Amino acid sequence: MKDEQDAHFFREGTHARLYDRLGCRLLEDGGAEFAVWAPNANAVSVIGEWNSWSGGIDTLEMRDSGTGVWHGKAPGARRGQTYKYRIHSAYHGYVVDKTDPFAISMQAPPEKASRIWSLEYEWKDDAWMKSRGAKNALDAPMSIYEVHLGSWRRHDGRFLGYRDLAKALADHVKETGFTHIELLPVTEHPFYGSWGYQTVGYFAPTARYGTPQDFMYFVDHLHQRGIGVLLDWVPSHFPADEHGLVYFDGTHLFEHADPRQGFHPEWNSCIFNYGRHEVRSFLISSALFWLDKYHIDGLRVDAVASMLHLDYAREPGQWIPNHKGGRENLDAVEFVKTLNLAVYREYPDTLTIAEESTTWPRVSRPTDMDGLGFGMKWNMGWMHDALDYMAQDPVYRKFHHHDLTFASSYAFTENFVLPLSHDEVVYGKKSLIGKMPGDPWQQRANLRALYGFMWAHPGKKLLFMGGEFGQRREWTHDGELEWWLVSQEDHAGLKRFVARLNEVYRSVRALHEVDFSATGMEWIAADEIETSVFAFVRRPKNGGAPLLAVSNLTPVPRTNQLFGVPKAGFWREVINSDALEFGGAGWGNLGGVETSPVRSHRRRHSVCLTLPPLSTLYFEWTPDA
Repeated sequence: MKDEQDAHFFREGTHARLYDRLGCRLLEDGGAEFAVWAPNANAVSVIGEWNSWSGGIDTLEMRDSGTGVWHGKAPGARRGQTYKYRIHSAYHGYVVDKTDPFAISMQAPPEKASRIWSLEYEWKDDAWMKSRGAKNALDAPMSIYEVHLGSWRRHDGRFLGYRDLAKALADHVKETGFTHIELLPVTEHPFYGSWGYQTVGYFAPTARYGTPQDFMYFVDHLHQRGIGVLLDWVPSHFPADEHGLVYFDGTHLFEHADPRQGFHPEWNSCIFNYGRHEVRSFLISSALFWLDKYHIDGLRVDAVASMLHLDYAREPGQWIPNHKGGRENLDAVEFVKTLNLAVYREYPDTLTIAEESTTWPRVSRPTDMDGLGFGMKWNMGWMHDALDYMAQDPVYRKFHHHDLTFASSYAFTENFVLPLSHDEVVYGKKSLIGKMPGDPWQQRANLRALYGFMWAHPGKKLLFMGGEFGQRREWTHDGELEWWLVSQEDHAGLKRFVARLNEVYRSVRALHEVDFSATGMEWIAADEIETSVFAFVRRPKNGGAPLLAVSNLTPVPRTNQLFGVPKAGFWREVINSDALEFGGAGWGNLGGVETSPVRSHRRRHSVCLTLPPLSTLYFEWTPDA
């Protein structure tokens, strides 16, 4: 530790920039200095390429036993060389070689060593950084493209590097109109098949796709193209690989010693000890590191439910209640609150998003309102209900009608993101288009109708890669997306629809300005059970132009359908999922409709619409028409 204040914050569990104090740093006069937390070791040395991986040459000292941090220098160390810590535990004669928990670069797997590196880079994203607060605001359009870098695109079966990915991905995201991307974890992970969710390097972007500077270029390039970058981040668990955090100094340092608290039976991984203050400092520092050094615009925090519940994925007798006798992990609750306070204190123009699948209250409410402090939360309930509904043959959808309306009963209890994520297109669940019933034309029409309903529904949007053009096979991390489908007109039409949907979503204020208040949505037709028709109005701030969204989720075209609307005048048809250009049949309303002074749905004015089969349409009130 640099001084007593650092040591105090470290021990208190609030140090947010440990990456400036621990790990490896190159020295101006040559060599490198090292610092590692190993309070239960009785000897630590740095082994690496420069000393032939020999212990006892470059030894570290514990200068302050109060922190348990070992310090030292290695005069022969050079940038780019690999290293580990050889730790002699004070217990059981245990000796182990560990990677640096604060390493900023690591070898590409299957190799396991840390790499001496530095993070100089000339950023060119000033314009984005100055304006991103507005892009991440709760009233901004946020349409997120979720990406796994290793399987998005490849070249001759090989991974693309960060720099090539930056250009290709930015082009695709601009073409399809998404505002942000969200990366499945790029923190270094030994097992590629974990998709990054079994993290070892909490401060190192995976070397599979290039160097830290290559990843900086990736973020920089997307920012210059006006695209936000969110990062999946995993403070919920870590793998039990010997070279990683587990049993780090011969004791359960980062994880709980009792497997009922420290081991995750579902994921075969270790659970952080959130009650240990130094572990909290480690994790909070990791979160801020990506916002600081890599200009990341926000963190999607993985598996929050597993952190909050002591009995998550456990049977009776396999977990230990808290001191109040409950199932809540009180230490994890305090950690999450401290984390969010730190993020929004240091980087108020970024955001945190919780993947939280339970009914835990106030996840996206401020901590001073007894909330957890996240900016947003994934709406897993909406996702499951919507997909269950759409999987039904249309003849049976009337029996599941309120699967699509139920979410509106709780839509404003949290700041929700509506996700159609990677988890829904793997392990036998089928691709999104594969979940849709009917022949290929009907499957595409169903998917367009679902997207139209989703983009109009309150909440920000997230779509996993491949969904934008209707990938037919399940996602696999081995290989790349089925890009050949885009050359087929039917799938190209779906891609054009998503692009148009994003264009309308960004430009029509009613679709994004009031996502988290009941004033932003009003049902017009929520109980048309026999016809499987849904209609609601979205409203922007300050009395702006409302938008009417109507879905017909049967393959039966419906004409002369009357819907009450809040304003008299012309309602312009701004999107129609059945348009020919999107692969539809071409039913529509000739660009829009005028209201009539006919009462319907408890309103004085109404519009008479033609509803194409398996479709969603938007109509925006146009005062000057």
